[in-house]
Amino acid sequence: MALNGAYRVPLSWRLFDAIDGVVARLWPKRMARATPYLFLAPAFLLVSILVVGLVYIGDYSFRELDFSTYRLAESYSVTNYATIVERPVYRTIIGRSLLAAVVVTAITIVLAFPYAYVMVRTRSSFLRKFLLIGLFLPFFIGQVVRAYGWLIVLGQEGLINSLFGALGIAPVKMIYNYPAVILGLVQYMLPFAVLLLAPAITAIHEEFEMASEGLGAGWVRTFRHVVIPMAKPGLIGASVVVFTLTLTDFAMPEILGGGTTDFIANAIYDGFFEISNPGLGSALAIVLVGLGSALVAIVFAIVGTGTLGFAAEKTE
Repeated sequence: MALNGAYRVPLSWRLFDAIDGVVARLWPKRMARATPYLFLAPAFLLVSILVVGLVYIGDYSFRELDFSTYRLAESYSVTNYATIVERPVYRTIIGRSLLAAVVVTAITIVLAFPYAYVMVRTRSSFLRKFLLIGLFLPFFIGQVVRAYGWLIVLGQEGLINSLFGALGIAPVKMIYNYPAVILGLVQYMLPFAVLLLAPAITAIHEEFEMASEGLGAGWVRTFRHVVIPMAKPGLIGASVVVFTLTLTDFAMPEILGGGTTDFIANAIYDGFFEISNPGLGSALAIVLVGLGSALVAIVFAIVGTGTLGFAAEKTE
């Protein structure tokens, strides 16, 4: 803005100049090489806290509970791990958790891939917005609220059984069992899978599909031999995320399982707070971390890191 033949510097510019001057005094140019590490410092801090917590948990896992004092023993032993191996209930819980992780991952990927594909490829602006709203809306509702929502729908006096009653059909038990937990987990994991698959599908140029169809391949063969293989990074990333989140889930088995289909996370909670045995709870936590890490490492070793890999592929 001109004033008496001169230009007045806007207040916002002067404010930013002042901030820049303060930053330059606090962080001189000779320290510019350390700037990236400064931005990474919060992440390093959080990871360090996590590592410290795991060290303490690992230490507790090798200490047996002294039932005379209800304190952990000073000496180390593998009693807690032996208990996990010897007691059928813990073997059942671990097997149930692994099976659920595999089943939920498979169902979620099968449902999420078409959803993500249509959302990315549709020409309709209305349909794309509708799918995006349907995708992000569940994130505004907590997992516990969604689980209780399923209780309202599937409960003995829920919407479905009320409809059955109106039709003269006897009520069906649809909650507090394994299928109810699987259903709740699939509904919870679906948005995560779609969000990881959408970028992978977006990266596939439509010209590849058009070229495949132009060479005589039908839509099904194009989808099977072109789209799915090229979306492999997204499929891997989505599968790993859904698998690990399911394996470590607590709320859905607790609420929809009703205490009859506990997962490892529920057993950890019981170890710490129900039977007051932090050593056993810590051992279960270490088993959970070890199982999840080992299985994810195996997947990465066999099929690659998917969208979690940052190395650029070389093309000839």
